[in-house]
Amino acid sequence: MSLLTVTKTSFTAGELDPEIMGRGDLVAFANGARRLRNVIIAPTGGVRRRPGLRYLDTARGPGRLIAFEFNTQQTYLMVVTDGHLDIYADDIRVGGLGTPWTQAQIAQLAWTQSADTLLVVHPDVPPQKITRTGASSWSLQPWAFYEADGVIAVPHHKFADAAVTLTPSAVTGTITLTASTPVFDGGEVGLRFRIDGKQVLITAVNSSIQAVATVKETLKGLTATTDWEEQAFSSRRGWPTSVCFHQGRLVIGGSRDLPNRLWLSKSGDLFNFNLGTGLDDESIEFALLADQINAIRAVFSGRHLQVFTSGAEYMVSGLPLTPTKISISRQSRIGSPVDRMVPPRDVDGATHFVSRNGRDLREFLYTDVDQAYQVHDLAMLAKHLIDRPMDQDYDPIARLFYVVMANGTLATLTIYRTEKVTAWTVFDTDGAFRAVAEVAGEVFVLVERQGRMVLERFEDGLNLDCALTGEKGAAATLWGGLDHLEGRQIRVVADGGDITDKMVSGGHVTLDRPSTHLQAGLAYRHEIEPLPPVMGGGQFLAPGRAVRLVRAHFRLLETQALHVDTGRGPTAIPFRRFGRDSYGVMPPPFSGDVRIRAIGWSRDADTPLWRISQDVPLPCTLLSAATEIKLAD
Repeated sequence: MSLLTVTKTSFTAGELDPEIMGRGDLVAFANGARRLRNVIIAPTGGVRRRPGLRYLDTARGPGRLIAFEFNTQQTYLMVVTDGHLDIYADDIRVGGLGTPWTQAQIAQLAWTQSADTLLVVHPDVPPQKITRTGASSWSLQPWAFYEADGVIAVPHHKFADAAVTLTPSAVTGTITLTASTPVFDGGEVGLRFRIDGKQVLITAVNSSIQAVATVKETLKGLTATTDWEEQAFSSRRGWPTSVCFHQGRLVIGGSRDLPNRLWLSKSGDLFNFNLGTGLDDESIEFALLADQINAIRAVFSGRHLQVFTSGAEYMVSGLPLTPTKISISRQSRIGSPVDRMVPPRDVDGATHFVSRNGRDLREFLYTDVDQAYQVHDLAMLAKHLIDRPMDQDYDPIARLFYVVMANGTLATLTIYRTEKVTAWTVFDTDGAFRAVAEVAGEVFVLVERQGRMVLERFEDGLNLDCALTGEKGAAATLWGGLDHLEGRQIRVVADGGDITDKMVSGGHVTLDRPSTHLQAGLAYRHEIEPLPPVMGGGQFLAPGRAVRLVRAHFRLLETQALHVDTGRGPTAIPFRRFGRDSYGVMPPPFSGDVRIRAIGWSRDADTPLWRISQDVPLPCTLLSAATEIKLAD
């Protein structure tokens, strides 16, 4: 028999896809794991139990979360639900507004913020402006485009055939417009038309070829002209799909009926889309022309103006962008989702976006060598974790990228590009994650629990979900405030170490003994499962060869509980645990090495030699693991 020692010092490749279980030669195999649940990977290699979730409020229903940062001292979280917008500051609801968006429309919302104003767009709803007017005072109103002398600087476009003409009956006042072929259907009333560059307001439609209009700018003549356009955005033609700010301009990407068109406002005048005479500061308008219609799904301001469409990604360059100095070039052909808006996010100068097939998280990164954007698949080694992403955001302080999946999990990516750390884990909970947003270093989630939507926040020091904490000057057994968990069995941690399961009744729980500090919520389990052992050169053990785990050594940091399964079967798992003494008192967190002996042989080389799985709501950090293995000759 031979004795083999296998040391694992890093988990910085994260959880790996089962499809690469045969690639022991990969560097990622040495630093990866078979399963990582509810843990966070440190860039130094260790893993720790994720923070728990603090309960904040019960939401009105399914929705989206939007971060709003007015300044470093005044940050807000917006919760958009069916017809409502609730606004939170310091975990407390401070305001709310009625909104025009239905629950079915929320998935397609796009937004951008400047100072105290949030601009929100949807292709079927007039674009809205949400303005902060005070610490707890907000307003919501439709966009108002720049207007001067009765002329509104709104984009225009000719939707009719290029050969169709309009003939005005006069150059001023109330006039009739006669079309060469039927173009009017009654939906034009209230819209602005532009004839030979001059604007009129349609006030009535007499027939399919004739409309009544009020002249806003004196027309050039009475002859039939093909040079006419109608208002680009309207209930008839649809509204903007995406929006951002770039180089002092408001950028609108696509609309319902013009999906591949871009509009950039006048420089420094965000709601002025008058094309003028093409001066450097005037507005810009163009279509993305390609071998297919690429519907714009998002516009993003990075090193360049980045445009993400249903079939490709574009770079719009020019420093600065002007009507005569602008360049559009396609960078890749990945595409973005069309069934919902998943906002691209910046991570250290790279833009992360979800692919149209719902199986990739892509990194859109500009390289000076190529003078172009490179697109890398960040989920190449963890495809099994990516399931139709629904939302995403990035916490730059913890350097964690969160992706909400359709299956209700929260895939979490630890990313340090310079250190070449790209490591995936999965967060799950007693329920399903539905939305995520980062606000000033705090990460909020919308979680569906037993048919209700709950707003929660990750918090260090908590080890339960949907949790609340309490403190009393005098020890007590009756604790309340748990109405959101009514009728549910929860876990409580009293005075830092007395852990029991209790049923919530009337919003209260009754402890077995009086306590002064309490943490109460839903338990969640964290799991760490290594990959099968490999020999030198990345070679696996021969099939059928008997192997025995003799000892396992775990190096821990600030840990209060450890459960380890060394493989004696699912019905009698021999957990080893250190922690509370016979009086239920927790010792200080432990840092150091723990050695566990094991017995029994196995001929299944694919079975992990050890596994950590525990729902004990106490800290646990694993830095490294070393196993002594005996092989049969």
